[in-house]
Amino acid sequence: MGELYYGQVMEQVVPVSSTRTAEMVKLLENTFRMVNIGLVNEFATLCDEMGTDVWEVIQAAATKPFGYMPFYPGPGLGGHCVPVDPHFLSWKVRQAGFESRFIELASEINNKIPQYIVHKIQKALNEHGQPIKASRIHLVGVSYKRNVSDIRESPALDIAMQLIQMGAEVTYSDPYVTHFPLGSVTLEHQPLLAAVQRADMAVIVTDHDGVDYERILQAGTLVFDTRNALQGASFPNLISL
Repeated sequence: MGELYYGQVMEQVVPVSSTRTAEMVKLLENTFRMVNIGLVNEFATLCDEMGTDVWEVIQAAATKPFGYMPFYPGPGLGGHCVPVDPHFLSWKVRQAGFESRFIELASEINNKIPQYIVHKIQKALNEHGQPIKASRIHLVGVSYKRNVSDIRESPALDIAMQLIQMGAEVTYSDPYVTHFPLGSVTLEHQPLLAAVQRADMAVIVTDHDGVDYERILQAGTLVFDTRNALQGASFPNLISL
C-alpha cells in the first residue's frame, strides 16, 4: 500500500520489510550525518589550534575517489531531524540496556560548537581592542541551513543568546527570516550592508545563496565566516572557522 502511494509522487520507491525497518533507515541516515558532522567539527577545532586551514584539508581529502565522503564544519547542528532523531534512538536503546556511545559523543561535540564560535568572536574582538560587552555583532543568516526559512534548532539561536547574555548588541539579516525570537525578545531583519557597516563584527552563520559576501568584506568590518562562504578570499578583516 505504501509503495503504491509514494509511487505516485516519487521517481523511485525502495520497499523494505516493515515500517520498523523503514524508521530505522531514517534513523541510520540521520545518525550517520550527525556523527560525521561531529567528527569534522572536532577536526576543525584541532586544525584551528594547530594553525591549519580545515577547508583546504577537506578539499584535498575529497580528491580521493573512494573511501572518503566530505562533510563540512559549521556553527552547529540545526533542523528538526539530525539534531533530534539520533537522541530518540539513543533513548530507546538505553531502555533496552544498551549504550550508544558514538551518538552521545557526537552530540556532545556538536552541542559545544556554538559556544566555541562565541569564544572565537570574543577572542577576535579582544585582539582588536573591543570587549564583547556593548559590542555590536551582526549575524548574517539565522536559519539552520541555506535557502530555507526554518530556524528550528538553528545554531544561530544559541550563538545569539550567548552573545546577548555577555552584553553584546545583536542584530541579524536573513532574506528568509523576518522575525527571530530569542526568549522574551524578538529581533527583526535588518538591511544587510547598512547593518554590517554599523557593526563591530559580522558573523556569517548561514550561507544563503544570492548574498554579496564580497561587499560585506569591503565594508571594513571584522567578518567571521563560519561556513566558508568567502572561500579563497584574503582580507585582513576576515576570520575563518
